[in-house]
Amino acid sequence: MNIAVLHDEIERLRAELAQTQEALAASEEARRRLENIVSDFRREKFGGKSEKLSPDQHHLPLEDVEIAQGVLDAALEKAARIIQGRSGDASGSRRRNRGQLPAHLERIERIIEPKNTQCPCGCGEMTKIGEDVSERLDVIPAQLRVLVTRRPKYACRRCSGAVVQAHAPERVVPGGLPTEALIAQVIVAKFGDHLPFYRQAEIYARQGIQLDRATLGNWAGRACFHLKPIADCMREHLAAADRLFMDETTAPVLDPGRRTTKKGLFWAIASDDRGHGGQGPPIVLFRYAPGRSGEHAERFLQGFRGRFLQCDGYEGYEPLTRIERPQGPWALVHCWSHLRRRFVKLVRNTKSPIAEAAVRQIAALYAIEATVRGLSPQTRLAARKEHAAPIIDALKPWFEKQLSMISSGSKLAEDIRYGLAHWQGLTRFLDEGHLELDTNPVENAIRPVCLTRKNALFAGHEVGAENWALLSSIVATCRFNDVNPVAYITETLQAILDGHPQSEIEDLMPWRFRKTSSSNP
Repeated sequence: MNIAVLHDEIERLRAELAQTQEALAASEEARRRLENIVSDFRREKFGGKSEKLSPDQHHLPLEDVEIAQGVLDAALEKAARIIQGRSGDASGSRRRNRGQLPAHLERIERIIEPKNTQCPCGCGEMTKIGEDVSERLDVIPAQLRVLVTRRPKYACRRCSGAVVQAHAPERVVPGGLPTEALIAQVIVAKFGDHLPFYRQAEIYARQGIQLDRATLGNWAGRACFHLKPIADCMREHLAAADRLFMDETTAPVLDPGRRTTKKGLFWAIASDDRGHGGQGPPIVLFRYAPGRSGEHAERFLQGFRGRFLQCDGYEGYEPLTRIERPQGPWALVHCWSHLRRRFVKLVRNTKSPIAEAAVRQIAALYAIEATVRGLSPQTRLAARKEHAAPIIDALKPWFEKQLSMISSGSKLAEDIRYGLAHWQGLTRFLDEGHLELDTNPVENAIRPVCLTRKNALFAGHEVGAENWALLSSIVATCRFNDVNPVAYITETLQAILDGHPQSEIEDLMPWRFRKTSSSNP
């Protein structure tokens, strides 16, 4: 075999080796992507939704240890008291998690006097020189009670022609069992505390009250009818806001014809100006739609006068940027938290140094924001120009460089392309001091709806889902404003039934109600 033939054979083998190595690399990348998908599925199925664990989740494995520690503490304290001869005095016990008990809680005082106040030396009665005071948190189990309303009738004994009686007060359920306070409790238990009606019915049954879930649902529906003007006024406030947050979450709805559920969505629209010290009230409004099409977002925002919409990268929001309005099309402000989550997942699954570096850069942006939260838009904008802008200016070319050096089909490349594709929306906060880095306000508001959906499984029908959205809006807005939702709904229902003028509906808004810190539970 001559040298030329040998050279050709070597080149052919080299080409085959390159092809083999390329195929192996593609196979390895596919394997990694598959592992990422499986890992993500396991986390979505069995783990927390957020990229970081809740502090409560960190404590779960330690709870049994804390219980055992409590048993040990009690045994040691009892032994110490016996040794020191102070079997009735616990003043030397460890003080843990005492806190400050709220001033509005009722105080029931109990005075414990010594068995004998005579001086041991025979001097006579001893004089009080002081006292030790301790406070403990007690509970009275929830009790149902019956309110009896009597309306006496009066007649004239002489003419017997006139009879007077006070008019029966208006009720949410005319002639029915519940007071407005009970209806409010039922609503908040489901839409705030995630207890479906059938579970509430079981709780009432333990107290001898037989209420089926259909009855509880009927009560909530009647209240929903009366509270609709509140939701309409909340929408008017949102329509006037210059900047809004928007997000959506699934809402399974029963489809009787198919004996299964169909997929709907709750769309959340929120306004929260506390981040830049604004005076506008925090509001969240949920709307139900049978799908995720962008036309639903356009319909829900019809007549709104805002300029900026803070949202995730869902393409359904893009048509909003082409709508002709007097104030111009919507400007989308994209969420850094969504981009960060992508890189956090990669760090967990692949230990990618590039993803880890991206997470550090985004964390630096959040550190800057933490220093100016609650300050005026002008102060925030100045801090962003000085500190955040240099990070942003360096981050984009760094992303582009990394993209040119890694496999185009990798998950890392996909995530970098996501950031670059939404770069204008991600960096819009550098030009407007009242914008936020993320959509966390609306995501925090939507989380309780997800928990309620998980426990209730699905809505009975689309009208039920719309009522669900309305009541969830009121409960969530109460929480946004640090208002006790049970007290608010109780008093608001009563005010509406008593004929509160529609022209003064503004006085009944949640943000005008007393705060939880000063209200009775």
